[in-house]
Amino acid sequence: QVQLVESGGGLVQSGDSLRLSCAASSAAVSTYAMGWFRQAPGMEREFVALINAYGTRTLYGDYAKGRFTISRDNPKNTIHLQMNDLEPEDTAAYYCAASIIFPARQTGEFEFWGQGTQVTVSS
Repeated sequence: QVQLVESGGGLVQSGDSLRLSCAASSAAVSTYAMGWFRQAPGMEREFVALINAYGTRTLYGDYAKGRFTISRDNPKNTIHLQMNDLEPEDTAAYYCAASIIFPARQTGEFEFWGQGTQVTVSS
């Protein structure tokens, strides 16, 4: 069992940046591909970004390309999502998740989930 805890969300203005973090309870997370999803009110949870276990390969949702960067620090059991040039449309709860497969984009492909951190972008 891997527990994931997200942090770093908050209220920012359009054009600002935020860095989200996901702390894992176990070093076993280093064997998982790690991803970020987001969910706005009334919407389905959608894929944001994914990084493989070694940190050598990444995938991004179309709206994240060029603005968001996913990274991981395996010795610290931590995953980050750097978000730049934020827009009001990025407002959502952001979730960290772990998958044993890469690539993975569907929620059903992820075994463990965090509780989420809220990001709100004002115009």
